Amino acid sequence: MKCPYCSAPDSKVVNSRPSDDGASIRRRRECLNCARRFTTYERAQLEPLMVVKRSGPREAFNPDKLLRGLVLATEKRPVDQDALRAFAYGFEDEVGQSEIAATEIGKRAMTFLRPLDDVAYIRFASVYRDFDSLERFIEEIQGLKKDEEG
Repeated sequence: MKCPYCSAPDSKVVNSRPSDDGASIRRRRECLNCARRFTTYERAQLEPLMVVKRSGPREAFNPDKLLRGLVLATEKRPVDQDALRAFAYGFEDEVGQSEIAATEIGKRAMTFLRPLDDVAYIRFASVYRDFDSLERFIEEIQGLKKDEEG
């Protein structure tokens, strides 16, 4: 495994353990060149989940991309980062099909964030739904209030 710090080609495994309820292996590695440590995750890849983008092309699902969006939405919020990681890396297993629309990924992520944190939900929704005006933003917040009250 190539070191993310110095790009040396060799590292040794210091510790391995199951992760994500046995769906992956977490490996703690040490670079043989710079001696820094880093973590890798290994998981079986049978058939990649394909994401159908809004403009039509298809690309392989990347859980890191989903996790990055979730982390940005929850920045400085009291949300468990392990829950975000479990959602992103378990997403492919939960879908149960070989293809999914990018819009469906966004909907599922919003459904996941909604009970965790309203601010994170609004942040994610503002990017996912591409709010183009203050009025649209206010409508979404009012929808949250209505759901809370009733």
